[in-house]
Amino acid sequence: MAFQKAVRKKAKLRLALTGPSGSGKTYGALQIAKGLGGKIACIDTEHGSASLYSDLVDFDVMELAPPYTPERYVSAIKEAEAAGYDVLIIDSTTHEWSGSGGILELVDQVAAAKFRGNSWSAWNELTPRHRAFIDAMLQSRMHIIATGRSKTETAQVEENGRKKVAKLGMKTEQRDGFEYEFTVVLDLVHDGHYANASKDRTGLFRGDAKPISEETGAALMQWLETGAEGPNVDAILDGIRNAENLKSLKAHFEAAIQMLGKEHRDAVIKAKDDRKAELEQPQPEPEHA
Repeated sequence: MAFQKAVRKKAKLRLALTGPSGSGKTYGALQIAKGLGGKIACIDTEHGSASLYSDLVDFDVMELAPPYTPERYVSAIKEAEAAGYDVLIIDSTTHEWSGSGGILELVDQVAAAKFRGNSWSAWNELTPRHRAFIDAMLQSRMHIIATGRSKTETAQVEENGRKKVAKLGMKTEQRDGFEYEFTVVLDLVHDGHYANASKDRTGLFRGDAKPISEETGAALMQWLETGAEGPNVDAILDGIRNAENLKSLKAHFEAAIQMLGKEHRDAVIKAKDDRKAELEQPQPEPEHA
């Protein structure tokens, strides 16, 4: 064994989006996936909610019904890998924990069946099963975007000699420590799909809350592609050439200018100018029947 210089290598995205019901987790996940690019799949445990956004981006969906055992999640992840998807959205991971047939329900079942109601003993069986689900996400060859419901955590505190209930923040409905497994954890709020980063190894989300958009995915992709081997010039230029609109083009161009050296500046500017000219061309009038 020997120490060696630490370097950041190219990586796949491990992103968690958390927030209360209605905060825009599914919408935000699809926007980010669109910015990442590639072939997108979604495991939907939210009764078809992802398909409501089918006009936002092309993606394939697997509607996962109960029981929400960790093994069924693992199987779905492996199936997506085998099918060659680039991005997998897991919407949501909360069901694996507290849904019908999820870990908490399985603990009660195993405790009653094998250990006379002793849940501590049951956890010895269920923890490895839950860990297998986590490992399937972490070891995947795909970019992973996992959503999780959160709820307000409260506690009774004493103030000026009087007791009151105080809000301590939002707690994700998953096992404690779940958020530590991800590169980025974004906590969403209802208004405007804004997100605060409770964990960020990229440095892209410093400061005030930022809106989630396709450009968020593009910025993440640029960061992921810049590792020890240097930036993937072809992938960055392809992002510019395939920008779907002028706003997306601007985000890809600005990120490329920051990440690529002077030797690639002319190629970046040419790709931007070419795509801008294409996007600004008048669109043909639709034919009427």
